[in-house]
Amino acid sequence: MIAKNSPTQRCLTLVTSWTRVATLRRVTTSWLFQQLSKAYGPVFTLYLGMKPSVVLHGYEAVKEALIDMGEDFAGRGNFPLAERINKGEGVVFSNGKKWKEIRSFCLMTLRHFGMGKRSIEDRVQEEARCLVEELRKTNASPCDPTFILACAPCNIICSIIFQNRFDYKDPMLLNIMERFNENVLILSSPWMQICNMFPILLDFIPGSHNKIFKNTAYIKSYILEKTLEHKASLDISNPRDFIDCFLIKMEKEKHNQDSEFTLESLAVTVFDLFGAGTETTSTTLRYDLLLLLKHPEVTAKAQEEIERVIGRHRSPSMQDKGHMPYMEALVHEVQRHIDIVPMPLPHAVTRDIRFRNYFIPKGTTILVSLTSVLHDSKEFPNPEVFDPGHFLDESGNFKKSDYFMAFSAGKRACAGEGLARMELFLFLTTILQKFTLKSVVEPKDIDTTAVVNGLASLPPPYQICFIPL
Repeated sequence: MIAKNSPTQRCLTLVTSWTRVATLRRVTTSWLFQQLSKAYGPVFTLYLGMKPSVVLHGYEAVKEALIDMGEDFAGRGNFPLAERINKGEGVVFSNGKKWKEIRSFCLMTLRHFGMGKRSIEDRVQEEARCLVEELRKTNASPCDPTFILACAPCNIICSIIFQNRFDYKDPMLLNIMERFNENVLILSSPWMQICNMFPILLDFIPGSHNKIFKNTAYIKSYILEKTLEHKASLDISNPRDFIDCFLIKMEKEKHNQDSEFTLESLAVTVFDLFGAGTETTSTTLRYDLLLLLKHPEVTAKAQEEIERVIGRHRSPSMQDKGHMPYMEALVHEVQRHIDIVPMPLPHAVTRDIRFRNYFIPKGTTILVSLTSVLHDSKEFPNPEVFDPGHFLDESGNFKKSDYFMAFSAGKRACAGEGLARMELFLFLTTILQKFTLKSVVEPKDIDTTAVVNGLASLPPPYQICFIPL
């Protein structure tokens, strides 16, 4: 029992109040940072709980830190919940020598299995065809596209990690997808933001964070099971997938007591790749379709371009992208507009540094507002408006922007950016090539506001009809 007016009771009262405010008023971290930046400038210190964090707001400050001084800002900052789960292993939450070695291995191995090559494009095109067939099975009836859209990118990363893909109705696939989806929803809640500020709550207060622990343990046990299967049939001279390559690396370093390549590291790294390769891409696709339902005039322009450049029968390819400025602008604008990761996982400085005349001690947590870059009104007029024209010049050609940091920037930018870009373009283009999208409500009545806006921006649930062309 918690004593009345004890420190724990007062902390609970504060937590309850903050959570209620964040939920009822939809006060997002991005909005808070924007207000603080107006008062204190693009670089300021913010106490979240007991520890100070430095906030970077606006393109100039973010670029200067993550790109110009990338090595100095390449550390992973304080994230108590993840530290409980991953214990510093893997590629997302590790630091120092461990992070450099695991990330280098991941990039090299992913390239070996096709990342950035024609072979991975063939795989994405084939998965796009499977996705179309699955959407046909809905028989143009209203459906929630959440798990169908999640299966496509998941199968791509599964083919790299496990060498095989799943059927879209496979119970194990749906189970894993549901657990990942639930984790992201919980991690994006106001409660989890409070828990990361006051990590003592993770040990003493019942809450949804315990569900994250259970979901993560379940997925890791599945990864370990697949790893043991791989180990039993491993051929060192012929690695089949990512797990095989990791096991071979472990064997080569078995006499190195300081090796970063262990079974625990393997499980966490595969978990990281699994989540990163599935959740953000599938959520973006889901938001894609919702925005297209809301803006039928954008859908019509995109489908006209697809019809003119590709036609109805040939599979879209990455070569087509150079001839399809509107589709490329559309894919970029969705990512800019939805701002799926408003504030990426915290960074940390790797040494004592001077930044804009401020002294920042080694290990200080750095919080980056990507919203302030993607929604910069100088670069993107009317940034709150969904408009592919933000990425088109006066002649209708695609226009690049240095402010497009949907995958973050610098040393900690998304390692799978190239694959994600390919999937978003090919999956969306293939869907629009094969189907008319129909909403169950009038476009004017569709609400595209994110239902949560913490770790990730998640679209509201909706129903859609896929009517074959």
